[in-house]
Amino acid sequence: MRDAEQRDIDGITAIYNDAVAHTTAIWNETQVDDANRMTWLADRRKAGYPVLVAVDENGQVLGYASFGDWRAFDGYRHTVEHSVYVRGDQRGVGIGRALMLVLIERACALGKHVMVAGIEAGNDASIRLHEKLGFEQTGNLKQVGAKFGKWLDLAFLQLTLDQREAPDRNAP
Repeated sequence: MRDAEQRDIDGITAIYNDAVAHTTAIWNETQVDDANRMTWLADRRKAGYPVLVAVDENGQVLGYASFGDWRAFDGYRHTVEHSVYVRGDQRGVGIGRALMLVLIERACALGKHVMVAGIEAGNDASIRLHEKLGFEQTGNLKQVGAKFGKWLDLAFLQLTLDQREAPDRNAP
């Protein structure tokens, strides 16, 4: 597990495009190229947010994860939304959980208060993983997305990262 580097872009792009083509984890129907993912990585770094990769002994990317602003308004600056994607042949072996644990640690280190997960409501494995990590289901938006010729529901889960009773007014 480490911070993503330029050498990881091919693996990140392949995992992203596989999710686009074969899953409802990403509600996008357009695959991307390496330049797109390099821009995404640069934007995350510029915002001060992590992009993590899980790699094997040969440096092959097995999964990646990141978080970013949940919404663009100042009042939401203490909340982030995360994404975790694992290579198809590596799902179910703990890589997603390991990436999540590091993401949670990084969000806490940045002083974030809440981490939000938006998960396709039929993705029981992802919902269970999040619940095991302490996330609580807080909402379900019906038929707000579409992919593969069907309507998709979006489940929202959240994890409160600290016990502050009030936000720090000076926090970025």
